[in-house]
Amino acid sequence: MREKIVLGSVIALLLVVVIIEYSEDQVTPTTSMVGGIYGDVNVTLLSNAGVMIEANDMRIYIDPIDLPDYYSEYPADAILITHSHGDHYQTSMINMLQKEGTVNIFPEVMSIEIARHDGVGVDPEDEFMVGNMKITPFYMYTFSPVLGEDASHPAEDNYTSYIIDIDGFTLFHAGDTKNLPEYDDLTGAINVAMLPLGPGCQTMADEEVVAALNVIEPEYFIPIHFTDGQNDQFCSSFRSTIEAVTECEILNLDHFTTHAFEAG
Repeated sequence: MREKIVLGSVIALLLVVVIIEYSEDQVTPTTSMVGGIYGDVNVTLLSNAGVMIEANDMRIYIDPIDLPDYYSEYPADAILITHSHGDHYQTSMINMLQKEGTVNIFPEVMSIEIARHDGVGVDPEDEFMVGNMKITPFYMYTFSPVLGEDASHPAEDNYTSYIIDIDGFTLFHAGDTKNLPEYDDLTGAINVAMLPLGPGCQTMADEEVVAALNVIEPEYFIPIHFTDGQNDQFCSSFRSTIEAVTECEILNLDHFTTHAFEAG
């Protein structure tokens, strides 16, 4: 793997995971997450596939779109974009979340956006650091739905999912993807998997999600990329199957709801 060092600082941490759910009209991002040896890790589901991760005084956004204006008070240390589609990348959101030193990460193929935001281009299996978090872009693509038609997320574009490693506690944001053969490399290495629920012409869906979880073997699964109510319908239809074939716990978050993995 190639290594790209973006920011550096290492804090040794020890994690005992406790799950706490916060849900209110305006979920307020935390301002300080330092504590214990691993410290706290907060994961907030935003719009569509957007996620905010807070840990160790750092704040990372993945695919932020359609955020309320008050999120400008909670700028990013890093913004990770999986691909260029409008439900994952919005220029206005990137601009709103900037502060001095914000690092903007894009797939290498997004050269226009990289130039626009003074960003950094990455490919699958690169590595870089944001504070003490090691981030590894990973594979993200879909397949042609009909012979002769282009895939909505072609493998040759090298769009990127992301693995975020916080001193051994790992989160995986899959972006828009199918259940990929490369997921064999993730088996047993992921604590929290964030996988899309569809639609099936654009991402994995239904049994494909179950199959991906069976390969990745995460401790926790957070559904992303769903319309209102689709997450509940998925869990109603597939919870028993997931529990039968995997050992992961489903964290079924509504948009703008936070789960905290807290040191204790």
